[in-house]
Amino acid sequence: MVDKTSEPDSAAAEPALRVRDLVTEFRGRRGNVRAVDGTSFTVPRGGVLAVIGESGSGKSAMLRSIIGINPPSTLITGEISVGGRDLQTMSPRDRRKARGSDVSMVFQDPLTALDPVYTIEKQLVEAIRKHHEGLDRSQARRRALELLELVQIPSAAARLKAYPSELSGGMRQRVVIAMAIAGRPTVLLADEPTTALDVTVQARMMRLFRQIQREIDMGLVIVTHDLGVAAELADEVAVMYAGRFVEHGSAMQVLTAPSHPYTEGLIEANVRAGQDRRPNAIQGAPPSLDQLPPGCSFAPRCGYAVGACWESRPTAHQVEDDHWSSCLLVPGESRLAS
Repeated sequence: MVDKTSEPDSAAAEPALRVRDLVTEFRGRRGNVRAVDGTSFTVPRGGVLAVIGESGSGKSAMLRSIIGINPPSTLITGEISVGGRDLQTMSPRDRRKARGSDVSMVFQDPLTALDPVYTIEKQLVEAIRKHHEGLDRSQARRRALELLELVQIPSAAARLKAYPSELSGGMRQRVVIAMAIAGRPTVLLADEPTTALDVTVQARMMRLFRQIQREIDMGLVIVTHDLGVAAELADEVAVMYAGRFVEHGSAMQVLTAPSHPYTEGLIEANVRAGQDRRPNAIQGAPPSLDQLPPGCSFAPRCGYAVGACWESRPTAHQVEDDHWSSCLLVPGESRLAS
């Protein structure tokens, strides 16, 4: 999924999402802060990319840049193409229309994503009619009921009359997903969609995401701290640190044979089934994006760092087919296996 070529695809082969050299900068009192620093990747229709990393690494800023909801003062450059349509060259009006139909987003907290003073029916019907202008209210209500049934909400007709506060966290999240797919988007962005859910509901939500993908044939980009979610859902995994992808490849390659010290640290800090020792936390804290160290941003926390790591920023190079890592000391095999 990570895009390393500049050759155009044929119309029939256009991916759900293509991002090239995306840079997102926020204006601050001490100058601009680069939250996303040149990320490039593609997601095919029906494909899933999981982006993992600690808080503050730029994951959410990247999703918000793709859908176009960062503050107006934000500086965004690069290509963001959905189904072959370049969102960056659209007028503000067309970009707003593209939200929900071309690209849609599921936010982390479903309660804040829903208006507490309106019923589920009113909010869903409004979303549906926005993307299907020819539908009258009764047709939109029938479609709302179909969407609730698609996301497997029990007693869907009764839930339409409910307010968000009357639903459980899992049901609210399903409603948010229903709203996000109302326009049958080409690509869905999901920002930590399972964080507030218990393990049983998480498993149901992951199965639901996969089912919806088959129904709509959309691409999915999911940001998560949970390596189990990434392993369960993703075809490809990208590891983000200080605004950059430091490793990317198939889920199997990245999660079982990591080549970047940061990826290894995330895996070592994760609790695994049958583990007979305490997880090893990564020492230190992520750097402030307006005070990045010279060279490799991870060097101050890396147990393998050598002098060269402090002098030059590593570029991505190939570990094996479709597996890339940005580390000056990339080994032929994972250090975790040694």
